Amino acid sequence: MKASETNFLKFMQGTKQFVIPIYQRKYSWTLQQCRQLWNDIVRAAEDDELKGHFVGSIVYIERGLYQISSVPQLLVIDGQQRLTTLTLFLLALGNAIEDSDQTYDITKKKIMNYYLVNNDEEDDMFYKLVLTKSDKETLIHLLSNKDVLDEDSQRVIENYNFFLSEIKKGGVDLNKLYRGISKLIVVDIALDRDHDNPQLIFESLNSTGLDLTQADLIRNYILMKLEPQEQNKIYDHYWYPMEKSFGNLNDSNLFDRFMRDYLTVKTGRISNINDVYLSFKDYVYNFKDSTIEQIVADIYRYSKYFAKLSFQTDYDQEINQVLSDINTLKVDVAYPLLLELYSDYEDGKLQKGEFIAVLRMVESYVFRRAICGVPTNSLNKTFATFSKEIDKESYLESMTAAFILKDAYKRFPNNEEFVRELAIKDVYNFRNRNYILRKLENYTRKEIVDIETYTIEHIMPQNHNLSIQWRDDLGPNWEEIHHSYLHTLGNLTLTRYNSELSDKPFKEKRDMEGGFRDSPLRLNKDLGSLDTWNADEITKRADRLANKALLVWEYPQLPFNVLEKYATSKQSLQLATYSIADHSELQGNMLILFEEIRKRIINLDSSVREEFKKLYIAYKTTTNFVDIVPQKNRLRLSLNMQFSEIYDPKGICKDVTNLGRWGNGDVEIGMESIEQIEDVMFLVKQAFEKHNENEN
Repeated sequence: MKASETNFLKFMQGTKQFVIPIYQRKYSWTLQQCRQLWNDIVRAAEDDELKGHFVGSIVYIERGLYQISSVPQLLVIDGQQRLTTLTLFLLALGNAIEDSDQTYDITKKKIMNYYLVNNDEEDDMFYKLVLTKSDKETLIHLLSNKDVLDEDSQRVIENYNFFLSEIKKGGVDLNKLYRGISKLIVVDIALDRDHDNPQLIFESLNSTGLDLTQADLIRNYILMKLEPQEQNKIYDHYWYPMEKSFGNLNDSNLFDRFMRDYLTVKTGRISNINDVYLSFKDYVYNFKDSTIEQIVADIYRYSKYFAKLSFQTDYDQEINQVLSDINTLKVDVAYPLLLELYSDYEDGKLQKGEFIAVLRMVESYVFRRAICGVPTNSLNKTFATFSKEIDKESYLESMTAAFILKDAYKRFPNNEEFVRELAIKDVYNFRNRNYILRKLENYTRKEIVDIETYTIEHIMPQNHNLSIQWRDDLGPNWEEIHHSYLHTLGNLTLTRYNSELSDKPFKEKRDMEGGFRDSPLRLNKDLGSLDTWNADEITKRADRLANKALLVWEYPQLPFNVLEKYATSKQSLQLATYSIADHSELQGNMLILFEEIRKRIINLDSSVREEFKKLYIAYKTTTNFVDIVPQKNRLRLSLNMQFSEIYDPKGICKDVTNLGRWGNGDVEIGMESIEQIEDVMFLVKQAFEKHNENEN
């Protein structure tokens, strides 16, 4: 390596050509950065005491395989942005001088011949700076004084026009501007291909804070060590088409996401989004038997699946619709599994119907969990490792079993939990409220309703100052009903007459033009036959819609004997389904007592799940925190804690360590009456907080 400080204009003189390799990113300086450079040049021009102004380094490969022509070709490793921008400035200055009727110390011809072209050369060798792809053609058009085309690089054109405009405003003498740029200093860093490692130097430059994305680093790592012919082949066949599918990587975040998901598929490990490049290097290192082309070809193949997932560009519109529904839920963490599913579908391991079925299962899983408030912080690991549970010889069956057998915080909420939570959830303030109403309205419809042209209507109005008619309809507890039911599913519908319906009494909303009786929507069909709207009707409608939701977002089903094949010994103990009817002690006062404590426990948090076992009822978050054993004259509660952990100021707990009781934990409470509920809940909350993963 040779490094020296030099004057920028001297650095540009002489017969040479700076080539931006195909693996470098496109020219990307913005007007803000150009304005900063402009201000630096003007300041240098007007300050006679300033001898020089440092603008950065330019790193290039000096000798080796690229030194094969009469014109030294220098491959730029770092400094493309400032080199291109200063070239645009010099060109704008030369054109401004040529258009002026005054005489200056420098002419456009000299600027061109000294700094911008190799005057004695022809074709590509004529130009001192050769950019990549559309940037290259745009710069050639400008240097040749040709009209720019629509497909030319707008960033190059925009920045050139900026400099030309600033120069022609006449605020600074052109001789001074030339003296200003002649004060610019760069560090000239020449690498020897035979002795220096360009990739290591590139990485060290990145570590100093230069704005290089994970995509830049990966692309350079792949291509930098290859011979030019192989570079062009891999770039043209794989990398460039991939860049186009990602919008030419104008937003590198999407590429970074893809590479993280790709590496997750291949390794089963989830990389930090900022460490994707390092993870990729490790991945390549561990696959020494694969060539770079094989690895890039595989990346390109998966990138096509990622683009289809992200942009719904599959040729099959039915698949696109499912993908659109999944993306509406914004479940990016599912992409590693979805990429593998897509790969297996394209390889024929999944038929179209099976592919759609598993995609719908993913959609239902994510949506049901969102409605039931199941914590999402473990979903990325769940999806990253999901494929390990799939037997690809029985793809659909094994995946269905894997979903059914997920427990605790990984669970697929069952029908009872889903219906219960959906009926009472604040749907109006739910992120995906339009998605819910669209799916409910269009279920089994062939003539799809575009609900984006509709607005959400509160049947019972949002206005807290309800009219006398509404208060009478709702009854003496109208305030409590309004507070409890306003934003729930039962009180929401769709209309294009929102302003007309407004806060009118229910019967007026029903009978007016555009009202519920006049609506073509299925969501409004039952409303047209009602005479009043109150808590009872809201509850009934919520139950109807929630039960319809069971058909829209289905729970996976398998026969018991099939499911048992996939269950571990621990899971197989849980396969039998029990309900409240299996506990004969729960009747009369014991049933009333149980329903009260049950409601209080479930309302602790949306993550709480109830499971009926043969001998007890379990309440879980990450695991059981309290179990209830119904008895003839009392409820026996087992708290999953060591006795030494419980704070029991009233001394109502019993130490059952090593006594072999049904239920989990060493703390037992006997509950015989409603009057005990506050004391019991004080203790139950301690067990809940111990096991609630959101508290960790």
